[in-house]
This record gives sequence, structure tokens and C-alpha cells, in this order.
Amino acid sequence: MKTIIRAFFRTLRAVLGPFMLLKERLTQPRGVVREPALQTTVNLQCQNLALYQFNTCPFCIKVRQEMRRLSLPIEQRDAQHNAAHRAELQQGSGATQVPCLKITDAGGHSQWLADSNAIVAYLRGRFGVA
Repeated sequence: MKTIIRAFFRTLRAVLGPFMLLKERLTQPRGVVREPALQTTVNLQCQNLALYQFNTCPFCIKVRQEMRRLSLPIEQRDAQHNAAHRAELQQGSGATQVPCLKITDAGGHSQWLADSNAIVAYLRGRFGVA
């Protein structure tokens, strides 16, 4: 029974995935425009962030859209097809739940944020513009 359910969801993902990615592409928000010096500072801060995600996950799409809206060049790591990224996600956060944002501070300590609403709130709070 478990195999049948997995096969069903794989098929559903294979059929709906391209449509979800097309919708994401067609509805991309305009990125916020910052002064070059401020955008450079934001870009440097984003180097300490990594988003673990699946391409067709609707919650991941939500986070990616917010990243575009805020003009954030956060590294995106595919935890679905890349075994090394999946293992790092499992080891760091304790689960393979996506989306998951890895936040590394100046001391090299990592914090894992594993909910799309929490990630969006964090990004808006840290990088949002008035």
C-alpha cells in the first residue's frame, strides 16, 4: 500500500510540477530596487544563508517568490535530487522538511528555520524595506 501511495504522489508531482514551475515563472514579482551600496551589503549578508528546497514544492515556491521580491541572492540547494544537500539538511535540522533556511552567523554557528511562513517573516524582518 505504501508503494502505491508513493507512486501516486510521484506521478502527481511529475504531472503538476511543470505547471507549478510555469506559474512561478509567469508570476515572478518585481524585485525591490536598492541603492548599489545597500544592495552590496544585502548581497554580503545573503552569503551566510542557504535555502534547502525542492523545485516543485509549493511552499518552496512561496519562499523563492519572496526572495525575488526582496532581491535576495540566497543560495538554493536542491535537497530532492542532491544526496549531499539532503544529508546536510537531515544532519543539521534533524529532518528533510523543506523549505529550510540555514542561517550561519559570523562565528560559524548555524540555525535552521524550517517553515515557509517563518522563513518569509524572517526575510521580511531582516531585509524588508519600508
